[in-house]
Amino acid sequence: MITEKLINPKSILVVGGSNDVTKPGGKVLKNIIDGNFSGDIYVTNLKEDEVQGIKSFKDPSELPDVDLAVIAVAARFVVDIVKVLADKKNTRAFIVLSAGFSEESEDGKQLEKQLVETVNNVNGTLIGPNCTGVITPNHHSVFTLPIPKLDPQGCDFISGSGATACFIMEAAIPNGLKFANVFSVGNSAQIGVEEVLQYMDESFDKKSSSKVKLLYIENISKPQMLLKHAASLIRKGCKIAAVKAGSSDAGSRAASSHTGALATSDAAVDSLFKKAGIVRCYGREDLISIASVFMHPGLEGKNLAIISHAGGPAVMLTDELSKGGMEIPHIDTPESRELLTHLFPGSSVNNPIDFLATGTAEQLGIIIDYVDKKFQNIDGMIVIFGTPGLFPVYDVYDVLDKKMKESSKPIFPVLPSVLTAKAEVDDFISKGRINFPDEVTLGNAISRVYNAPCPFKESFDRPKTDVATIREIVDNSNDGYLEPEKVQQLLDASGISRAGEAVAKTTEDAVKAAEKLGLPVVMKVVGPVHKSDVGGVALNIKTIESVKKEFNRLIEIKDTTSVLIQPMLSGREIFAGAKYEENFGHMILCGIGGIFIEVLKDVSMGLAPIDHDEAINMINELKSYAIIEGVRGQEGINKTLFAETLVNLSALIEAAPEIYEMDLNPLMGNMNQVIAVDARIRLKKEK
Repeated sequence: MITEKLINPKSILVVGGSNDVTKPGGKVLKNIIDGNFSGDIYVTNLKEDEVQGIKSFKDPSELPDVDLAVIAVAARFVVDIVKVLADKKNTRAFIVLSAGFSEESEDGKQLEKQLVETVNNVNGTLIGPNCTGVITPNHHSVFTLPIPKLDPQGCDFISGSGATACFIMEAAIPNGLKFANVFSVGNSAQIGVEEVLQYMDESFDKKSSSKVKLLYIENISKPQMLLKHAASLIRKGCKIAAVKAGSSDAGSRAASSHTGALATSDAAVDSLFKKAGIVRCYGREDLISIASVFMHPGLEGKNLAIISHAGGPAVMLTDELSKGGMEIPHIDTPESRELLTHLFPGSSVNNPIDFLATGTAEQLGIIIDYVDKKFQNIDGMIVIFGTPGLFPVYDVYDVLDKKMKESSKPIFPVLPSVLTAKAEVDDFISKGRINFPDEVTLGNAISRVYNAPCPFKESFDRPKTDVATIREIVDNSNDGYLEPEKVQQLLDASGISRAGEAVAKTTEDAVKAAEKLGLPVVMKVVGPVHKSDVGGVALNIKTIESVKKEFNRLIEIKDTTSVLIQPMLSGREIFAGAKYEENFGHMILCGIGGIFIEVLKDVSMGLAPIDHDEAINMINELKSYAIIEGVRGQEGINKTLFAETLVNLSALIEAAPEIYEMDLNPLMGNMNQVIAVDARIRLKKEK
């Protein structure tokens, strides 16, 4: 819980405050003083009577009550100091800058545990340890630089790494990106990124709170909390971008199914961010560019005009926007031909609008007015204007600033001459503007922001499932893979269509099953995990003699316990599955089925539970989506039925969270039906 005494303290104590501003205790005190903190400031330093002009208390017992303590002493002293302050000085907020805790050793981990217990005992707030601190409009309790000039409508920034937070601000501030609050949570012993986001959600004020939240996360320890409050903030009108470090998943778990092999912790992060509506970023510059797009008015549509006095950047930007699904529509109207009369000969207005290297500030203003007021099929514009250094371009950037205030359509400025026109760019930024130095980076960011998913629905109707039957089967089964008969019962209870089938343990059983199901049939081994790898699948068996022959071959394959017989169905092989991911819950997966699930690894994932719209989006995201639609005269797959299968699978997982891995591979799909041909379900009751 974040207390008011952290956000708006009336008094701050710096434990270990120093006259040496090259030390954390000295620098944090200086930053608090320079930040014009309006309350009382106290210092403890055993060796000094006065620190930076402030009386130093050598004995903490002599201190008055204090709201917030910022601690910069060796780890071994921290717990005792916090206990004194919490118990005797009514201190309820602590920022522990000191390192030497769980990040360093087992002893440090125990110290950290004691620290948290001490703070929890008084319902206090702990930031850190091993952090750089907190910057709010009320106090600058950090020992690092830069300290941005805060703006209530800038970005709220929460970082698991203090150094990374500094590096991001170092790169963002020169471009004009502003910040409202900055939290570095360090070890997140009590308060992590998730808890800070929760506070921002629960204290959100539509008029005064920042609408942009930036996150740098190294470990998502409470994914459901992150999901809940990120989605809530976005529904309230906020935009959130996040870097989740550690995406390589070097620690992949051993998996015994297709689903298990494809579902990774990083895939779970992707699914979580999509469900929440968070734009995922992959580095500092990426986060900055997305945040900078957030700070501009949103696009109402995907049609953009590119206005440039240089052909190359316009072409590169066009390519990047097109790759991201945006449109740069051809412009050829009476109004565009009229615009051409205001420009120098050789200019082009077809889009990109190229008004040549000799283009003037006046011409730029005219172009923007035409795009804004007369080109109805354009939703926003990007202006690229640098300089060869022959003359100042203040007038151009002044016009750009003026038109950005007046235009009803968003304008994104690309001012690439950050050295040659540094003075002009700085002047433009001083007006409260943000510059995008690189047009391709901007194009990528615009595309991703425009195509960002909406947060999940808080409630939706679940499909009807026979929960009683599902629970009876699961409760009476042991961990491991379920027998085929129980798998069939679970599919039926959850409304997942399946092929008729029979399990044969003898040749006679196989013959009877084939005659009942009707030839041709498919025969598959029961037992081995990857049937195709061991030759355990026989297709399109048309005669009883072939049934006998294939049964005798299949039953001899190692680990085979019986043979599954099904009618031979027509259609395209597709795939659906579910996998439990520690902390996150279950992920639902879909893709093209059969062996291609492993070869192509074209899989879309969603965090359960999913509704019909989420299922449709998962299908639409597949790179192989054209196959599902039907290509070159081939029959496609009924997307609605495919989505229903995914929703039913999600409902089954809700009813039976003990399902650890589940494969429906293949599902056989065409325009009339989607049917499970093969299914495996693995239970794990203690996760």
